[in-house]
Amino acid sequence: MNNKDYPDKMSALQARIFRDDVLNIVGQIPRGSVTTYGIIAAWAGWPSHSRMVGRILRYTPGAEQKPCHRVVNKEGRTAPGWVLQRMLLEDEGVTFKANGHVDMQRHLWEPETI
Repeated sequence: MNNKDYPDKMSALQARIFRDDVLNIVGQIPRGSVTTYGIIAAWAGWPSHSRMVGRILRYTPGAEQKPCHRVVNKEGRTAPGWVLQRMLLEDEGVTFKANGHVDMQRHLWEPETI
């Protein structure tokens, strides 16, 4: 982690709270919807930490029990190298555009209250 990625550093306690908030938000994404790393970071109170959201979802034990496949980047791209993600989303009725990105206008979910 470098200062370029995270200009506003977290304490260890803030990082644990952020992790728990991220996992809570991901657990609320409805079937057939997606949200973005940036939206999750903003709702968890650290809008500049969207990359950390991805790291939390990838490296936190137990995160695989959450619907992590419903998190994409702001353009609707799925995670690189995770072929199963698209299949899981399609099984839920999520549609993709010709460029391979999720149709964000149809499927974007933004939490109203957490």
